[in-house]
Amino acid sequence: MSEDKSLLLERDDIGCLLRRYAFPAIIAMIASSLYNIIDSIFIGQKLGALAISGLALTFPLMNLSAAFGTLVGVGGATLVSISLGRKDNIYARNVLGNVVILSIIIGTLFTLSTLPFLNEILYFFGGSDQTIKYARDFMFIILIGNIVTHLFFGLNAIVRSSGNPRLAMVVTIFSVIINIILVSIFIFVFEWGIKGAAWATVISQFIALIWLILIFMKRNKVVFFSREIFRFKGKIILDIFSIGLSPFLMNAAACFVVVLINYSLQKYGGDLAIGAYGIINRVAFIFVMIVFGITQGMQPIVGYNYGAKHYDRVLTTYYKAAKWGVLVMLIAFIAVELFPRTISMAFTTDHELVEIAIEGFRIVFIVFPIAGFQIVSSNFFQSIGKAKKSIFLSLIRQVILLTPLLIILPHSMGIKGVWWAMPISDLGSTIITTFLVIAQVKQLKALAN
Repeated sequence: MSEDKSLLLERDDIGCLLRRYAFPAIIAMIASSLYNIIDSIFIGQKLGALAISGLALTFPLMNLSAAFGTLVGVGGATLVSISLGRKDNIYARNVLGNVVILSIIIGTLFTLSTLPFLNEILYFFGGSDQTIKYARDFMFIILIGNIVTHLFFGLNAIVRSSGNPRLAMVVTIFSVIINIILVSIFIFVFEWGIKGAAWATVISQFIALIWLILIFMKRNKVVFFSREIFRFKGKIILDIFSIGLSPFLMNAAACFVVVLINYSLQKYGGDLAIGAYGIINRVAFIFVMIVFGITQGMQPIVGYNYGAKHYDRVLTTYYKAAKWGVLVMLIAFIAVELFPRTISMAFTTDHELVEIAIEGFRIVFIVFPIAGFQIVSSNFFQSIGKAKKSIFLSLIRQVILLTPLLIILPHSMGIKGVWWAMPISDLGSTIITTFLVIAQVKQLKALAN
């Protein structure tokens, strides 16, 4: 981020700033979510319903991998924003170096610890003899490229938080376009099946990673690569983990919850029920990622102004971001309630799978609008360095409330109990979030005065 660009964060109109930062982030998050959507559509249409179910089995492991990625990437990106707000550019560069080191180490360890036990893990996640082959073929290749994925998302987060949201967006879109081209060739021309989708993902991210490395090698920016930044610094690592712990726990909790959901769906509905959840999860993922795009646009503005003690601007940014988050989830609710069949048939033509997905869509999305508020609020606490509150809000929605509901409701309601557990959890967590937000807003208003 240049000095002039950083000063804009404390001077420009909040609405204009949020649009400037959030819009590229939203486009980037939509583009990022297209990795999974494109894979699911191509695999479902080409290989059938069981392949969709097999792909759904990989969600927990991919969520767990993403958890470790966000632990470093989100933590590092937030630190960069706050340090730039404090005009501490050297600290920001050292954060970049430690993000690279941690991404390589954690990415490697995750691959080495999961690859030898991949079959056992996938069976534990709800796999059957009919679906495990698809899940293994896909996940084996994804794990081989795990370091690339961690570095790609980590460095792109630093680009965004250091004042270049449009560049981060362009890099992401570029990687998605490459992925679409490659997955089309690998599946429909070379007929590599589900392996083709996995190779397309890894190769496209590798190409985009090369671009990111070239960006950070330019020394005409405040945050750039230099030899001295690639050294472990205990204070920075602790700060990265402290802030990144919230999204880490959110993704780790998502892994645990998806395993529990898959187990219940396998018990009460079989392989096709897992496939239906795979479709629902992919569609929900698009809208959730749009809200995450809003929070990513919010994060550097909030982080910078919080570091600069401009608390009135912090609150204004949060209010606008929360409104946008609710609006996005309202659109999701309307689209899914009106067109569940059309959406389901984009992934599969299997009649039974479509009918299961329709029922799930109508229930799971029923309170989606308020989930937008909850997601933005959780990330708001993270953006101002309130890690404990952010962690609590992440856990209350995905573990503390949802887990017992997933255990209790299916016993009396069957597969409908699995679907209903999700909106009930969203409702309860939003109520709790509201009380914490009110208290935090009062505190910031007092500091502003």
